[in-house]
Amino acid sequence: MRSGPPAPAVAVFWTAFALLFYVYIGYPVVAALTARLRTRPDRRRAIEPTVSIVVGAYNEAERIDGRIENLLALDYPADRLEIVVGSDGSTDSTVERARRYERFGVTVHAFETRRGKPAVLNALAPTVNGEIVLFADARQRFERGTLRAIVANFADPEVGAVSGELVLKPAEGAATAGHGAAFYWRYEKFIRSAESRVDSTVGATGAIYAVRRALFEPIPEDTLLDDMLVPLRIVRRGYRVLFEPAARAYDCTSATAGQEFARKARTIAGNFQLLARERWLFNPFQNRLWFETISHKALRLTLPLLHAALFVANVAAAGAWPYQWLLAGQVAFYAAAIAGSVQRHGGRRFVGFTVPYMFCLLSWATLVGFYRFLSNGQPVTWERAPVIATGEASQRASGIAA
Repeated sequence: MRSGPPAPAVAVFWTAFALLFYVYIGYPVVAALTARLRTRPDRRRAIEPTVSIVVGAYNEAERIDGRIENLLALDYPADRLEIVVGSDGSTDSTVERARRYERFGVTVHAFETRRGKPAVLNALAPTVNGEIVLFADARQRFERGTLRAIVANFADPEVGAVSGELVLKPAEGAATAGHGAAFYWRYEKFIRSAESRVDSTVGATGAIYAVRRALFEPIPEDTLLDDMLVPLRIVRRGYRVLFEPAARAYDCTSATAGQEFARKARTIAGNFQLLARERWLFNPFQNRLWFETISHKALRLTLPLLHAALFVANVAAAGAWPYQWLLAGQVAFYAAAIAGSVQRHGGRRFVGFTVPYMFCLLSWATLVGFYRFLSNGQPVTWERAPVIATGEASQRASGIAA
């Protein structure tokens, strides 16, 4: 008589499968359905509070002129807009170039020692004049109407922070990881938009997020994800954090798989750091976004373990139907990921290879990020990427685009 598959292997397989399905598909669907049923009233209206834009920069001499000109061209009253550039120990001509715009009202702070973005934010946010502080990087470019789109949300007194949309375009000659990153970011924005309509997003986009100045709290200078910690602390004080898709910042994806991997590993190390330090996030009585935090952030950090458990359990149960077919499906998935790695330098890319490759890269980055978190091996400072632009991104980010 033919025996069935081992019960422990079956239990592990279906538990891992259910959790993976929930993380990748289930939670996004739940978030979207909840948003459809429980959308909060839209209280946006045209307002013009005073706004301070704080740009952190390190050795951005090639970009700083274009960045400042982009901000000066925003559709917002000049007498209600303050632009502050904080140079984090730059050793090139970033400071000299930025100071050429002081006659247009731009303020430049040159910090001699490089300490990282959190230190720059801690130093500058309490000193600016705006009711709203918008944090930005030197790399991206804003659409002309971005600032108005963001501040309209602050007409609602319950809103404490607003994140804009980062629009990623594959750079010319970008690796498969770059195309996969653009797909992954669209997937991420779908989830954030749903969370925002119900209550709040779990974090923000570092390239473009604004807070009420009165709500900003200094953060530890070794914080890896200021765009997670600052908004979540605002949520803890009872305010909402919204996602505003009409406030767009343009950038291009990583040009190489190595750059994309480094970016993702840093982000994941930051997630481990955040969840380890901010223990209140795991308490449903202290964190009203507990369900979103666990579903959107915490469970994602278990993906490598879940994928490994699924595969090992599938091998153990492969002697019985339907597990041999499920194993064949897993083998095909990983084969597609390998093909995606092989094609990453090619001219034509097949999404059936790109997406599996991206998710496998994400799992590997999670392991590396976890190791860097445990070993304290992820520096708070960030090495700038080379200047790369796509035709469309460059045109739309010129500062004059509508």
